[in-house]
Amino acid sequence: MNILQTKNVVKQYANHKALHDVSISVPQGSIYGLLGPNGAGKTSLIRIITQITGADSGEVLIHGELLSPRHTEEIGYMPEERGLYRKMKVGEQLVYLARLKGMKQTEARTKIREWLKRLDIDSWWNKNVEDLSKGMQQKVQFISTVLHQPRLIILDEPFSGLDPVNENIIRDEILALRKQGSTIIFSTHRMETVEELCDDIALINKSKKILEGKKKEIKEQHKTHTFLVETDKELTHVSNQFKLIETKPNENGNFVAHIKIVEGTNNELLGEIMQHANIVSFSEEFPSMHDIFIELVTEKS
Repeated sequence: MNILQTKNVVKQYANHKALHDVSISVPQGSIYGLLGPNGAGKTSLIRIITQITGADSGEVLIHGELLSPRHTEEIGYMPEERGLYRKMKVGEQLVYLARLKGMKQTEARTKIREWLKRLDIDSWWNKNVEDLSKGMQQKVQFISTVLHQPRLIILDEPFSGLDPVNENIIRDEILALRKQGSTIIFSTHRMETVEELCDDIALINKSKKILEGKKKEIKEQHKTHTFLVETDKELTHVSNQFKLIETKPNENGNFVAHIKIVEGTNNELLGEIMQHANIVSFSEEFPSMHDIFIELVTEKS
């Protein structure tokens, strides 16, 4: 089941078309990566989903219902440009933002203290936001996004400004929220984060969606039929069915070769190698999300 769908969404700003016929489907309970280079249209799409702006044409559906103002409380949004009031105290600000999302004050104060403790900033209730580091402000913004327990959470570069320790804390909380039933849309340029966290992805480039699907299936579709083979003897040549990209010794006294299948099967490659050496290990190399991103964005440029 999809928690969110956009259908043929178009958005034009003066002479610039920010989104052209963009349709995506976000499965419920997933971590969904919304990817693309700067200026591709990701933020424009997020702003339409969060009702900051409207689409010129097309539809947005939440659980199959047309998006409307009443869905606001079901969505939590953390923009890349932080939106905290710098002169307000942390606790006061979080209570205010929670009330805007429909929470009662007593409930809000209780949950805020729980979250401050979980993120190791429980002593910051009475500090002004402007006195916090960028990383601490990031944590406060994260709390304001998830405090009302939204079903759909949209995070735009959530790890920006965080040191590795605090990045791990926020990562663990994102995974916990998914486990509790929330769906997370994750907009980021960091492909290592996509590799680690995302179940599904969509890639937008130059206002158009050029790729969408399960991360695992996308990597399968873009595999290069290249294998990493460890042998007890060095491979110096293979038949024309295969391409020996490189071979080098490893710390175990064996040799590791990268071999690409030009034509033929995995079993034929195994048979070819066994004519020359004993096989210690044999595994297929899959492209990284970074490789796929670069390939598709460059290809469409």
